[in-house]
Amino acid sequence: MNIAVDDQQAESAERAAQVDRKRNQRRLLWLGGGALVVAALGYGLYWASVGRYLEETDDAYVRADWITISPKVSGYVAEVLVDDNQKVAAGTPLVRIQPRDYQARLRQARARQAEARAAISAQQAALVTLDAQLKEQQALIDQAAADIDSTRAERQRAQLDFQRYRDLVAQQAASSQRLESVTADFARARSAVSRAEAAASRQRTRLGVLQASRDQALALLAQQQARAAEADASLALAEHEEEDTLIRAPIAGVVGQRRVRQRQYVTPGLPLLALVPVEQSYVVANYKETQLRRMRPGQPVEVRVDSFPDVVLHGRVESFSPGSGALFALLPPDNATGNFTKIVQRFPVKIALAADARQQVPILPGMSVIAEVDTRQDSEAGRHDQ
Repeated sequence: MNIAVDDQQAESAERAAQVDRKRNQRRLLWLGGGALVVAALGYGLYWASVGRYLEETDDAYVRADWITISPKVSGYVAEVLVDDNQKVAAGTPLVRIQPRDYQARLRQARARQAEARAAISAQQAALVTLDAQLKEQQALIDQAAADIDSTRAERQRAQLDFQRYRDLVAQQAASSQRLESVTADFARARSAVSRAEAAASRQRTRLGVLQASRDQALALLAQQQARAAEADASLALAEHEEEDTLIRAPIAGVVGQRRVRQRQYVTPGLPLLALVPVEQSYVVANYKETQLRRMRPGQPVEVRVDSFPDVVLHGRVESFSPGSGALFALLPPDNATGNFTKIVQRFPVKIALAADARQQVPILPGMSVIAEVDTRQDSEAGRHDQ
């Protein structure tokens, strides 16, 4: 009897345990289903309000507008003043080219300039002398004109005396000796007029010679001034060339690709090193053309650098490329021939990083990043305008 009772109790306990297990299973199913529904609703709400406005791409990289440093003059490198990967400020000396030849040319140019200026000074002094001679000659001409007037007046008086005494002699009212004396005076007066006129003619001729000399001196002065201008230009060029023997950093940045070595012969345009403005780096994200519909300049961007995946950097959309990446490729695709396969194009989008982004993590050009643009700003503004 006791055995039968124990069996019944065991069966009852087992059935009760089975009922509890089924109840717990249903409870877990309901809880799991509810959690899934809540998660689905939460995700749907997130996607509807946020997620569908986020455009993400991992085809993005850090870029910088780095420049190549090349010499403007040729010569042997006397000294390399920077090391690989050195940070430099704008104006920092980078490379010094042997300056001896350019210093000699500079001294030669200065000597030529001094010579040209001395020639101008001498020619200006000659012009001053000629101007004084012209002034003096004009005074002599004026004096000659006055002499002509005086001799002509004397000739007129002698002529009147001659005519009067000739008539008096004809009337036997004067002696012939007096007529001869008056006739001689008249002849001397005419000779004096001729001499005065000849002297005036010589003075005018000399004035013309002096004027021609002055014109020639002015032309020579113009030539000297042109030579002086040429000497000034040559001196300026020599000064620039001498200054260009010391190559300075045009921008602040980090030295890279340092190819130049001491005692190397360099020529204008030869790449010596690169300057990378790390502090002005930015992100170029290549988005599919289907992702650009709601993108606008100024929209906020979250950037994650692959080297620091746990750090979120902030930035803003700055500009869009005027063409797809394929458009500017070395060999752009030609879809006018052959079989056509449509490929979604990617457009580079320039993203400016926030000022504090470089303080959070080191950002170097070439790093791979993930960029996520929040396009809600423009979309919400569009709905508000409507």
